[in-house]
Amino acid sequence: MESIYNKSFDELVEYFETIGQKKFKATQVFEWLYLKRVKSFDEMSNIKKDIIDVLKKDFVIEDICLDKVERDVEVNKYLFTLNDGNHIESVLMRHDYGTSICISSQVGCNMGCRFCESGRLKKVRNLTAGEMVEQILKVEEDINTRITHVVIMGIGEPFDNFDNFKRFVEIVNYQKGINIGSRHITVSTCGIIPKIREFSEFPYQVNLAISLHAPNNEIRDMLMPINKAYPLDKLMAEIRHYIKTTNRRVTFEYILLSGINDSEECANELCDLVRGLNCYINLIPYNETNNLGYKRSKKDTISKFYDIIKKRKINVTIRREFGSNISAACGQLRSKKEDL
Repeated sequence: MESIYNKSFDELVEYFETIGQKKFKATQVFEWLYLKRVKSFDEMSNIKKDIIDVLKKDFVIEDICLDKVERDVEVNKYLFTLNDGNHIESVLMRHDYGTSICISSQVGCNMGCRFCESGRLKKVRNLTAGEMVEQILKVEEDINTRITHVVIMGIGEPFDNFDNFKRFVEIVNYQKGINIGSRHITVSTCGIIPKIREFSEFPYQVNLAISLHAPNNEIRDMLMPINKAYPLDKLMAEIRHYIKTTNRRVTFEYILLSGINDSEECANELCDLVRGLNCYINLIPYNETNNLGYKRSKKDTISKFYDIIKKRKINVTIRREFGSNISAACGQLRSKKEDL
């Protein structure tokens, strides 16, 4: 059966109309699910039993199960088991501006980025919008705190699951539901150009982050197979179109890998690549794993890289590090489970 969390408000309205009920029932159900956080249809006390029976026949409420939590200072990492036995993970991060969650969009990933633990285990399937929504609900239940920001940057490539990503945004943004503002939602893609074009027409003002990680095609071809299909010149042209169409800033994510993409020459090439764009660069110290051979750049190398970009008057930050005492790398907790 389908998860009730997979339905947007408008889809739930349509559902009630098809079973001969008034559309205000959708509002009641949304309030029970997202405001009162009930765990069964039987708890929806203002809905008649015959309607409850129909809901129980057509939908399930809980579709994912919390398997494991690793906790560290200001960060928790969650492993979930899906109803088909597959595993995904989410990461909770506490900031001075609120509480954010990084969620998964797929079981595994087919993008094959060489440095990424998520891509080591290939894509099994897409997550439904409901499975993405439940990651937020389960973590909020664990911490007893409202999540204010969402990043779709966990296991999987969101633009390879574009329809479910869009439905997810519609569900969590709805004001009578979880009610997370679209400007507090960020989606990350490794650069699937046709979907970036489609995303530029998306009616919600969701933030766009590009997993760049290289300043030229030679290095990016080595690190990211997607670059052979969508090389940097075409990707950057599409980013310029996106910025012109939306008038929104783009974030470029750049993981620093020792001896690979962290030289002063790479820093200057990166500046040349993004020059004139409404953007900022997020430098990311690499989380090493036992399964992949890449090493994190040294602190002084990261500082020099940052200084070059700053002197070129391009907005740049070094991502604050979380989870040094837990399975911090994206996909690492799931891969440990799958490798057992």
